[in-house]
Amino acid sequence: AYIRAIKDLENLKGDNDDQTTGISIVARAIEEPLRMIAENAGIEGSIVIQKVKEGKGDYGYNARTDNYENLYSTGVIDPTKVTRVALENAASVAGMFLTTECVLAEQKEEAPAAMGAPGMGGMGGMM
Repeated sequence: AYIRAIKDLENLKGDNDDQTTGISIVARAIEEPLRMIAENAGIEGSIVIQKVKEGKGDYGYNARTDNYENLYSTGVIDPTKVTRVALENAASVAGMFLTTECVLAEQKEEAPAAMGAPGMGGMGGMM
């Protein structure tokens, strides 16, 4: 459902540059759930998104079967409340970032893998 909304967002223009940028951010953000589903299934997310955008109605990508099909007829549906709440929460966080003058984040450090445990005596060659 979100992928179908992108076309409407692309035709929407804000009253100023900030609003137009916000619309672009939302359009990109609503692709992310499908992108993550595809990438978790081992498929390139951008390719899946483009192919689903070319479809109409309930056409989409079924990660379980690795097929593009009518998702509604095959029983793949998102409860409206779940998708609505997810979008509302994302908008709330985005609004917080836009109204906050500073955001702090931690950069993930690449730590080397821990060494394996040494062999234990008295185990009689067990592995």
